[in-house]
Amino acid sequence: MKSIFSAFRSQQLSKGKFGSYGLYALGEIVLIVLGILVALGIDNWNNERKDRIREQYYLTGLKEEFRQNKIKLNNLIEVNRTNYESARDLANYLRLPSDSWSESLLSKHLFQAFAFEINYNPAESILNEIISSGGLNQITNPILRKGLTGWEPFIQQVHLQEIALRAERQKVIDLFRQDQGSIRTILEDNDLAGRELELSHISDKDSNRDVVRSRSFENRLLMYMLTSQRTESALYLPLLETIDALLSRIDEEID
Repeated sequence: MKSIFSAFRSQQLSKGKFGSYGLYALGEIVLIVLGILVALGIDNWNNERKDRIREQYYLTGLKEEFRQNKIKLNNLIEVNRTNYESARDLANYLRLPSDSWSESLLSKHLFQAFAFEINYNPAESILNEIISSGGLNQITNPILRKGLTGWEPFIQQVHLQEIALRAERQKVIDLFRQDQGSIRTILEDNDLAGRELELSHISDKDSNRDVVRSRSFENRLLMYMLTSQRTESALYLPLLETIDALLSRIDEEID
């Protein structure tokens, strides 16, 4: 095409037809510009196609990641609820006659209330990859993009609350490390002394009633209950709603 225009241009110039030459020169420029625009359009289309493929890859990974995070959170909510419900039973026991529970039943409630530490550890490998690589720009849904951006700050709030909860839990446990308390009795009554620690069974166990009946225990127990319930109502349940909302948005965007 270029050689045809060159030949025609030379021919027109040799004949002194400058007007015709200008017209065809303009046509040549237009064709060149159109060619560039078509090439750019094809390149942009190809880049957009690659971006959408990458977005679908991210969305599929995020869906599985948040699905697993929801399972983890539901399990953690269940454990935390068992903790504070057992703590509530202990608080009610303090207003009953001291012999209303056997030592074994008391040990079981103490174990259920304080044996398990709360720590939410969500999977974030895909999300971290997206953020570190600048891939958030490839998430086309602005609401979903905003939700993903706010995930880590929310998790930081959860971790700070869990630190406070662990501190309150530790204050209660520390009472049983003193002379009046017996961790051995709690382990014996929950079949852990022999099974987990391979300790020989003892029949003459020390009682934890005096520790449990102390004002210090009740005060620390109530603070532990408040913090545990607050962790669920103010953070875990809203976080669960956030995960459901993210999963819903992700499903809408997956082809």
